Amino acid sequence: MSKVDDRQNEIEKYAAKLLLLARDIITVRFRFFDTALSGIRLKSKPGLAGFTTDGSYIYYDAAYLLRIYMDEPNIAVRLYLHMLLHCIFFHQYQYDKLNKKYWDYAADIAVENIILEMNMPEASLSRDGEALDRLHLIKRWVPALTAEKIYREFMINNPSSDMEQEYRRLFTIDFHDGWNDTAESQDEIIITKEQWEKISERVKTDLKAFSKDKSGSESLETNIEEATRERYNYRDILERFAVTGEEVTVNDDEFDYIYYTYGLMNYGNMPLIEPLEYKEVNKIREFVIVIDTSASCRGDIVKKFLRQTYEILKSSEKFFHHINVRIIQCDAEIQTDTLITDEGGFDEFIKNVKLKGFGTTDFRPPFEYVNNLIDKGEFDNLKGLIYFTDGYGIYPERMPSYDVIFAFLEEDNNRLPVPDWAIKVILEDELYEY
Repeated sequence: MSKVDDRQNEIEKYAAKLLLLARDIITVRFRFFDTALSGIRLKSKPGLAGFTTDGSYIYYDAAYLLRIYMDEPNIAVRLYLHMLLHCIFFHQYQYDKLNKKYWDYAADIAVENIILEMNMPEASLSRDGEALDRLHLIKRWVPALTAEKIYREFMINNPSSDMEQEYRRLFTIDFHDGWNDTAESQDEIIITKEQWEKISERVKTDLKAFSKDKSGSESLETNIEEATRERYNYRDILERFAVTGEEVTVNDDEFDYIYYTYGLMNYGNMPLIEPLEYKEVNKIREFVIVIDTSASCRGDIVKKFLRQTYEILKSSEKFFHHINVRIIQCDAEIQTDTLITDEGGFDEFIKNVKLKGFGTTDFRPPFEYVNNLIDKGEFDNLKGLIYFTDGYGIYPERMPSYDVIFAFLEEDNNRLPVPDWAIKVILEDELYEY
C-alpha cells in the first residue's frame, strides 16, 4: 500500500471517529434523538467537498471535514445535528414542488435557530454571534421560525441578493443539491419518508417525556408540530363537490363501433346502431365559495385561493359546460354575491374581483343567505360550500343540508375548532407552491 493510500486511510479513520463521537455527544445530551440517530448512517464520499443527506445517509468528504475541523473544532456535532433536523422535519422531501433557492434558505435558518436555542457548547461555531443577531431580526416578521413560515415570507417578500448571501454565510452548513436523489441506487434508500414520519412522531413523544427543562426546546417542538401535522390535498377534497349528471356525449361503454361502421359502409351511411347521446358523469355543477373579507384576509391571498380553486377544477375537467357557482363576499354581513354560469365567467371574476367589507367576521350570514337561495329554487342539487377564512368568527349551530369546508390559510391553535359537521382544510402549502 502506498503512502498516499496510507494517508487517505488515516484521514477516513479520523473523520469517521469524529462523526461517531459527535453522534454519541448528541445522544447523551438529547435522549429524544436516539431513534433518529440510530436510523441514519454515515458514508464517506471523497471529492464531495461538503456534506449532504438523502434521509438514509449523511454523506461527507473526510478530508474536507478535517480541514474545517482545524478552525471549527465543533463542526462535526454541528453538521450532524443540522442534517439530522432536516430529516426529522422532512425538508429533503419537499424539493419537487417548491422554489428550491428559498426553501434552501428557509430550511437552514429553521434548523440553525433550533440548534442555537439549544445552547449546546459542543456544537458552537465562530459565526454564532452574528447568526443570533440576524435571527433576532428575522423573528420580527416571522415569530415562529419554521421552514414553512420562513419560506412563505420569502415567497411574498423576495430577499435581496445581498440578504441571500448573508443567509448563506450565516446558516448554510450542508448543500441540498442531492436532496431526494442523493442515493446512488434504490438499494441505498434504507429510510423512506414514511419511516421518517414515524421517527418524527417518536421524537415528538420522547421530547415531551425527556425534556424537563423546556428552555431551548420551544422551536424544536414548533417545527416538529409543523412537520407532523395533517396535510390536506385540496384537489381531492374538491371531489366532494362532484355530482352525477347527464352530458350530451357518446357513451363509449355501451357503443359498439363494429356494427356502427358496418352500417355506414353497406347501407348508405345508415348506422345499424345509433350512439347513445347521454351518459352519466361525475362533474361539478353547483357549489358556493364564501370569501371572508374581514381585515385579516389580504386581497392577494384571496385571489391566489380563487385561482387555485379554479385551476384545479379546470385541469381536472370537473366542470359541466353550464354551472351554477355563487361567489359570496362576507365579513359580518353579505357584501356581494356573484353568479358564475360558465368557465369564462369564473376566469373573468378572478381577473377583476374587488374585495369589499374588511370588518369583523360572522360565519352565520352566508349560511342563512344560501339556505334562502335553496328555498327560492336557485339550486337544483347544491353539493357544498367552501368558506375561505382566518377562522375568527361565529359558527352556525345547525348542520346545513350540504357539505361544508372551512379553508384556513394556516394552522392556528388559538381559534375555535370547526363544528363536527364541517371539514377543516389548511391551504398554506397549496397557495405557496411554485
